[in-house]
Amino acid sequence: MKIAIVDDEALARQRLQQLVKEICPDSHTIEVVNGIELLTFTMPIDVVLLDIEMPGMNGLEVAKALIKKDPVPAIIFTTAYQEHALSAFETHACGYLLKPIRKEKLQEALLAASRLNNLQIQSLQEQTQEKRTYISVYHGNVLQRIALSDILFFQAEHKYITIHTKTDRFLLEGALKSLEQEFQDIFIRIHRNALVRLDKLEALEKHADGRVYVKILGSDICLEVSRRHLAKVRKVIRGNIV
Repeated sequence: MKIAIVDDEALARQRLQQLVKEICPDSHTIEVVNGIELLTFTMPIDVVLLDIEMPGMNGLEVAKALIKKDPVPAIIFTTAYQEHALSAFETHACGYLLKPIRKEKLQEALLAASRLNNLQIQSLQEQTQEKRTYISVYHGNVLQRIALSDILFFQAEHKYITIHTKTDRFLLEGALKSLEQEFQDIFIRIHRNALVRLDKLEALEKHADGRVYVKILGSDICLEVSRRHLAKVRKVIRGNIV
């Protein structure tokens, strides 16, 4: 098995590395210092030994991201905190081990992980496709959650997406198309570079040059509406169902 050991403490990683080699001498192990680094890996991983309290992105957030990957790795939490157990198993983890990790408990968890077949993993993936109510972005060196209810619109600029709220702007890496697909019941595309929250569409204005703009509720900004999307935006403002 390919096993990733994710923990920000070097001694904890070394301890798990030693136990894994004793239990599964033929396994290939990778040491990772945090969840953000793990999520950048493109190679398939069979099992993730995942700490919970880590800087940047905690283990529960990492698990929710991992379950959307293909293939989905089996997740075993390794933590010093018992109080996260319920939340951990809501991510369909196959193990929750308290530090200091005992060899026999790790062995049982790895055995359970090896028994997960593709159909089981696919089922877990389908069960955890819950819609997000927030987006996580870095604001300086701080990972911050922005509630979807606070977002007025997304606007693609160069390689980034700018998230606009009433008071702030945040940069997010990614594709506008992905956000459109994920939040299609909350946001509407008005232009190739912009998604606006449905309940923030206030009015349409036609300018002298023939272009049509939409006024955003809670903002002084007017955004251009492309001809391709104009009819749909007009229906929303009139109160019709999209």
